Amino acid sequence: MFSEYDVIVVGAGHAGCEAAAAAANLGSKVMLVTMNMQTIAQMSCNPAMGGIAKGQIVREIDALGGYSGIVSDRSAIQFRMLNKSKGAAMWSPRTQNDRTLFAQEWRQMLENTPNVDFFQDMVKGLLIEEGRCCGIVTGLGIKIRSKAVVLTNGTFLNGIIHIGEKQFGGGRTGEKSSTGITEQLVSLGMEGGRMKTGTPPRIDGRSLDYSKMEIQTGDETPGKFSFSGKTKPLTTQLPCYVAYTNDSVHDLLRTGFEKSPMFSGRIKGLGPRYCPSIEDKITRFAERTRHQLFVEPEGWNTVEIYLNGFSTSLDERTQYEALKKIPGFEKCKMFRPGYAIEYDYFPPQQLQLTLEAKAIPNLYLAGQINGTTGYEEAACQGLMAGINAHLKITESDPFILGRSEAYIGVLIDDLVTKGTDEPYRMFTSRAEYRILLRQDNADIRLTPRAFDLGLAKKEQMERVEKKLKGTCEIIQYFKSESISPEEINPTLEILGSAPINQKVKMFGVLTRPDITILDFASDNPVFKDYILKYEMETIEEAEILMKYEGYIVKEHEVAEKILRLENIRLGTDFQYSQLTSLSNEAREKLSKVQPMTIGQAARISGISPSDISILMVYLGR
Repeated sequence: MFSEYDVIVVGAGHAGCEAAAAAANLGSKVMLVTMNMQTIAQMSCNPAMGGIAKGQIVREIDALGGYSGIVSDRSAIQFRMLNKSKGAAMWSPRTQNDRTLFAQEWRQMLENTPNVDFFQDMVKGLLIEEGRCCGIVTGLGIKIRSKAVVLTNGTFLNGIIHIGEKQFGGGRTGEKSSTGITEQLVSLGMEGGRMKTGTPPRIDGRSLDYSKMEIQTGDETPGKFSFSGKTKPLTTQLPCYVAYTNDSVHDLLRTGFEKSPMFSGRIKGLGPRYCPSIEDKITRFAERTRHQLFVEPEGWNTVEIYLNGFSTSLDERTQYEALKKIPGFEKCKMFRPGYAIEYDYFPPQQLQLTLEAKAIPNLYLAGQINGTTGYEEAACQGLMAGINAHLKITESDPFILGRSEAYIGVLIDDLVTKGTDEPYRMFTSRAEYRILLRQDNADIRLTPRAFDLGLAKKEQMERVEKKLKGTCEIIQYFKSESISPEEINPTLEILGSAPINQKVKMFGVLTRPDITILDFASDNPVFKDYILKYEMETIEEAEILMKYEGYIVKEHEVAEKILRLENIRLGTDFQYSQLTSLSNEAREKLSKVQPMTIGQAARISGISPSDISILMVYLGR
């Protein structure tokens, strides 16, 4: 029935879609298998992309030739750049999205991608021959062969949905769970575990009183995720709103705790620490009299509202009665209740940095199956798994991003090296080189790498080269040109900045925290004509590089020193058990993780500097 494929991708969520697109765009013949063709790229939780650190990941995916940034731009209903009051390393783009349009755009892009075939069925097992993965077995008993398989099962592996005392199998509301794969992988020597996540109730927006809430509008001049010219910034935006719980809400919620699956012990898996349920919040932060809620529209042409911050697994009656105690929600109507879901995952220390399973060659795992939470974390893993699956079967060198190269590199290194026993979410604080890994320079950092791979097109590389050239020209201009008090003092006075007394280099004035490049154009028509010939993203890039020049140089120096350890390779067949000088703990953990380099070994929890010294001596260093 089916010819052999190069890569089969199991699951069509955010990870699966990026994996299929990446492998296909590199030239592999791809089969994307999903249990429901109508829910490809479904936004199972909140209808939004990006946010703190996550926005950087979306821009990195775009720079590497992935589709998430383009799809997010085309389905956006609001754009905000978060943390603009902080340093540039913290700026994070975020879009509110039309849930239906997002899925439609993703499906259309995949259908327009050559080399991608689709099949609707559950995958109940893998074909394993001579210890290698070579295909799948579907629920209909169909065997489809391939050279590599990427598993992106999300929350569907033995998924159980909890609402109060009720529980039933499911991978998402209204959809059945997937069975068979967990049991097979465990039988093949892999270790499994359980995690949980949750979602809030959906509300009829017509039943809300928005006058009792705080309005949250998008940026006055909205940006976008994709560096390409395939998308444009929004010209109109929908507002979101902010509401708050209160003691009455908390008291009513507590009445349902005895029936809560979380408090009764029916839920065994650990939930996301940084996206807790409303039950978690009022228990862990009992001293707080209110919690913030974000009232987010689901799209341009729907009244459905997503209540961000009210994730819950309490019974539907308790949920509904508590909602009516929130100001503005007194007459609310609930479309469907919130729920918690438990699912299987596989601790990611069982993977190589390519996301290939150590125990089963040619099998790759990406997304929530690796213990992460969030669309963006899943999408970037899918992208990297798809790339590396293609490279493996074409006998090419693997594609691995370092911690100083991308947030994607930080995420995968954290997972593989340290593992996780709770849903992993990316934060800027996880990256030690975040001044280098800004959202504005993701194209400069990664598009050349993608171009070398064959994922980025010539026009993308030309845009990066143009941006680099313009950035250098602006920086050179500011460092060589002087400005007089007459030219700049009126502007400095308006901005509340100290005036200058003599001609100084423009660079020196720009390094003041409250001054921007465009401020120099206020009373200087000659400079205005000069600077506005550049695109705004080029102007912004030059400004950031000049303002943070000292920090950037220092961080580059630190990264280069650490990189020396990354260049000392250990290999996957290193016999740590024979190094009796190492502690028992070090031998055990190094044998389990099998780090590829000394740098990765040093990041394993429990590995001491003396252990690293022993390894260096053994290697003759």
